[in-house]
Amino acid sequence: MTPASQLDLIDVRVLDGGMATELENLGCDLSGPLWSAHVLREQPKKIAAVHASYLAAGADCILTASYQVSAEAYAEIGLTAGDAAAGLRASVRLAEDARAASHSPRNILIAASLGPFGAALHNGAEYHGNYEIVCDELVAFHARRIAVLAATNADLLAFETVPSLEEAKAIVASLAPFPEIAAWVSFTCKDESRVAHGEAIAECAALLDSAPQIVAVGINCTPPGLVTTLIRQVKEATAKPIVVYPNSGEGWDAERRCWTGSSDPADFGGLAEEWRKAGAQIIGGCCRTGPEHVRAIRVAIG
Repeated sequence: MTPASQLDLIDVRVLDGGMATELENLGCDLSGPLWSAHVLREQPKKIAAVHASYLAAGADCILTASYQVSAEAYAEIGLTAGDAAAGLRASVRLAEDARAASHSPRNILIAASLGPFGAALHNGAEYHGNYEIVCDELVAFHARRIAVLAATNADLLAFETVPSLEEAKAIVASLAPFPEIAAWVSFTCKDESRVAHGEAIAECAALLDSAPQIVAVGINCTPPGLVTTLIRQVKEATAKPIVVYPNSGEGWDAERRCWTGSSDPADFGGLAEEWRKAGAQIIGGCCRTGPEHVRAIRVAIG
């Protein structure tokens, strides 16, 4: 990985968008417990195609298709910890290949995506953070994946959709044995001031402000209407770069298992300009966003 001392985010402005959304648009079935990780195993060319679409749209940083990859999640479908490790490594290689094939004049970074412990449970627990697990086990969960990714060519780690202060503390502890690795931590939030588990976003940002390996603090998988106020609170708690990649603003109907509402990429571009002015340095999209949203962000913030 790129040593933390050599990692520079100054030119990173635009992040990519939703991986799962684009895979579904390409005809992939994500109904299994591993979501996009099923496609990573079975149709890796589709992953590469999504990376290529986001690079063409103007992304400066692409996230690997590894959010759902963990030994715990793989075990539930009869796969081994070795299979999970291979999946992590493969996700980085696919991103590397896409970066090389894009011939982009920009300095493209690869952020290895790591979901929270709740993602391994595939029951929505990342949106409340009420885990039946002790802190040491949470640290070990994250450390196992870090150890694999430390030997890859990812530039940094992206701990995404983190629901709680406790899990953020566990992530910081899990990084300690790997002092050369840089990471960002982004939280999913329930309102304009609190992360999903209920702690203040400012408290979470203040914790990460004192963690030397954390190079940016973020907000993701959160309704866009909440983001401006959240950015301001994060900015008051840390001088580190702020990364935001909210969802499209559409709602999920769990009973009918479908998305409701709509999202105009042009409107998303306008919001990106607002987020930039509020203090966000790196802006992208999460669930239900696509290349059109990323292209609108590129146009809006340059």
